[in-house]
This record gives sequence, C-alpha cells and structure tokens, in this order.
Amino acid sequence: MPYSSPLAGILDFLRELAANNNTAWMQAHRAEYAVARDAFAALVAEVLAQATPLAPELAELTPAQALFRLHKNDRSHQDPEPYKQRFGAGLVPGGRHAPRAGYFLALMPGGGSWLRAGRFTPAPAELAAIRQEIHYDSAGFHAQLAAPALQQHFPAGLDLSGEQLRRPPRGYAADDPDLAWLRLKSFGVSHYFADAEVLAPDFVGRAVAGIRAARPWVQWLDGGLGIKDEGLKAPLPVPNPSSFISIP
Repeated sequence: MPYSSPLAGILDFLRELAANNNTAWMQAHRAEYAVARDAFAALVAEVLAQATPLAPELAELTPAQALFRLHKNDRSHQDPEPYKQRFGAGLVPGGRHAPRAGYFLALMPGGGSWLRAGRFTPAPAELAAIRQEIHYDSAGFHAQLAAPALQQHFPAGLDLSGEQLRRPPRGYAADDPDLAWLRLKSFGVSHYFADAEVLAPDFVGRAVAGIRAARPWVQWLDGGLGIKDEGLKAPLPVPNPSSFISIP
C-alpha cells in the first residue's frame, strides 16, 4: 500500500506487524518490510549526519552497524511472537553492541518511539565500574542528571523502572545515600515521542538536540568505564534548529 511519507510508512508497517506477528505473514510481506527497514536506515543516517558535528565520536558509525535486528534474539518459549514491534538503532561508537554508553533511537507506533541515552544492561564488570563511579563521584553523577539541558530533553530523569537489586550491592552500605541508584542494573534516560511528533518536520532535529543534551551524561558514564573520547579543540557549536534537515 502507498504511504504518505517514509516515517508514516514505518509506523504503518509496524502496526500491521503487531496485528500479524508471525513468520507466515512476514514472508508474505517481505517487500513492505524492506521498504520500512530502508526508510528507518535512512532516518538513522540523517540523524548520524546531523549529530556527528556535535558528537564526533559517532563519525565512523554507519546505519548498518547501528540497526538492531527486527527478529527477537532472546525469545522465550512462552513468547509466541518472533518479531519485535519496533525498529531500533544503537548510536554507539563501535556499533550497537559496543560495551559503552550511547544513544538509542526506536520507532514504535502508539507513542512507543523513543530516544534513550546511557548504558543499558551492562555486563557485570561494567555494572561494578559504574556503581563505583557513582560512589566515588556522587556530586558529578547528580550534577549530570540535574543539568538543565538534560532535564529539558529528558524530563523524567533517570529511568528507575528497570531491573534492580533488592539489597545493596556487595560492598555498599545499606544507608549509602546513593543506594537507590546503586541498586539499578541499567543507567539511562528516555524521551518518548507521540506518533504525531515522529511525523513532524522537526523530528530529526529534536533527536539530534537530545543527543547533544545527553552527551555529557554519556561521557560521564564512559569515564566510569575507562573510556575517554578525544576532546574537541573548540567548543561544540550550538545547533540552529532551522538548519536541520527533516525526513518528510
């Protein structure tokens, strides 16, 4: 079926997939899937092109390295649906699965589209390193989360809805003032977009502005992981929203 725009086509395809999440339907609609996948790859390419001047560590990342598979890799026996209900990409230097913090863009109809920034479900050694950084640099941790730019683009703050420990992590006291954060197993912020926002001309610009706002937070996490990107020799440019190219 013809779509009014590439991003509308992605959302429409995902709505149809949600209602027909099975292998037979997907095999019969491979052409529509290819169109939607390519449109999402083009969106990711445009976000990367506009974000790279603000986050130069993303310069060598390609959409192919960023895009997640639509097929579920970790489906349990109780899950009858073989496909995710979203297209997603990890804008992380080194690729979507690189062991460091980054930015995550997803399109999902019904208000499920998001931009996330942080380190999600890190390996045990990474998790220990992030907790240690929070403990050693509590002031820096809270300063990052309180930054006006981050709060503007991610007003919900650090996501506390994910998996977390019931007890204090080993080596930390039960009365540690940062215990609520130390118990977390993921460290990230999220901004959700309504479908109308995804289809608006400024969607790419808003995603890029969110990446810019979250970059100090991502770099703080990477610092705790022992990752230091080469700094810029000049201040980061302030983006002009009117210069952003949109995906119609």
